[in-house]
Amino acid sequence: MLFDGTCKLCNGWAEFVIRHDRDHRIQLVTVQSPEGQQLLKWAGLPTDRFNTIVLIADNHFSIRSEAMFKILEIMPVPWRWLTLARVIPGAFRDWLYDRIALNRYRLFGRYDACRVPPPDHDNRYLEADQ
Repeated sequence: MLFDGTCKLCNGWAEFVIRHDRDHRIQLVTVQSPEGQQLLKWAGLPTDRFNTIVLIADNHFSIRSEAMFKILEIMPVPWRWLTLARVIPGAFRDWLYDRIALNRYRLFGRYDACRVPPPDHDNRYLEADQ
């Protein structure tokens, strides 16, 4: 899962994933890291605008609301039940996702630099960011 390492909302989502993905099926990487930049290039996504979460699985990538749903599918119950919201049309879900993403720094705040993962989270990241 690629996420914006300076975004407080995105970091909160990463912490949620770490806390609830007890089987460690999801590895995380910030889009600002060398690994994240390489993965963005592989997917053909912008490497200088970080307004979406990206999930890469089985040599395919998902972005925006679809990435969120695929992540929730991996989570245990009751979080997996949130995937029922897929009945909402994708265009509306992504419109709402984009509104939040474009205003995330103003609404939730921003770190000056990517946070360094706590020592007990190192194995959850492709490589710890500095």
